[in-house]
Amino acid sequence: MSATTFKALVAHKEGKELTHAIEEQPFEALPEGELLVRVAYSSMNFKDAMALGNRGILRNFPAVPGIDLAGEVVEAGASAFKPGDPVLVTGWGVGEARWGGFAEYARVKPEWALPLPEGLTPRTAMAFGTAGLTAMLGVLALERNGVTPGGGEVLVTGATGGVGSIGLALLAALGYEVVAMSGKPELHDLLTRLGAKRIVDRSAFATPSKPGRFILEPETFQGALDSVGGETLASILARIKYGGSVAACGLVGGANVDTTVFPFILRGVNLLGIDSVKCPTATRQIAWKRLAQHTDLVAPVVRELTLAEVPAEAARMLEGGAKGRVVVALG
Repeated sequence: MSATTFKALVAHKEGKELTHAIEEQPFEALPEGELLVRVAYSSMNFKDAMALGNRGILRNFPAVPGIDLAGEVVEAGASAFKPGDPVLVTGWGVGEARWGGFAEYARVKPEWALPLPEGLTPRTAMAFGTAGLTAMLGVLALERNGVTPGGGEVLVTGATGGVGSIGLALLAALGYEVVAMSGKPELHDLLTRLGAKRIVDRSAFATPSKPGRFILEPETFQGALDSVGGETLASILARIKYGGSVAACGLVGGANVDTTVFPFILRGVNLLGIDSVKCPTATRQIAWKRLAQHTDLVAPVVRELTLAEVPAEAARMLEGGAKGRVVVALG
């Protein structure tokens, strides 16, 4: 390898102030790890936006955000990989506690990397990214808990965001009757194209039918994929049919859920937590294999940015302007 430096979006923090800029970094600055990867693509997730927005995601400074990356192995050490192998990496603290994918090179532990599944390129893998992995993990959890095509409506919240748009498209492709929740009327046509049978405004779920907390509302949905959390999750739990399930994977609407036990003890509702950071490798492989069968679904919702455009996109996301998926071209 002839290069001695590489470009990276580096964040610095002094006191409470966080700054970031594209810098040339020596390879010696990379963290330890047997696997050196030449990054072709990364992606933008809400967590990346929070990292650049000084929301407590980054833990060590200087830092390189980017919780996703895909590219080609350059150095493999004693691992089972070899130079030239295409790989993808998501989670495991990459882009949080360790330097991540917003750089031309990354160094990671071999056990964090997956061989790029057949049917995926680095770009399509990052078009899914952590958002797609999370959406598929949610779908798998709903399947395991008896939510089936033909069993009634399934609600998807945050439907214009990364997890929501992919989750909506996946569920529709699998034959589910999908209801999309969105507060963006200008994107309703997109949600219909992705497969939504009907669209509900999030404001309709904001007020309990009786004063106080959400307790029990009319049984409406057999299941839900929720990336919003907060009051929205409390409202959804109160509307799930007997024995139904909610896969919860996000907090853009808040981390606190003011609910009661009644959906659980009177309707047998299941609240399924979805984690994509420390998800076991075997489960990741199943999810990515399933995603590789649906690469056509991300085409309508993916945009490509350069590294220099990432900070502005992060600011848009934090202001509620998330729309679909964003890949970051590095190679």
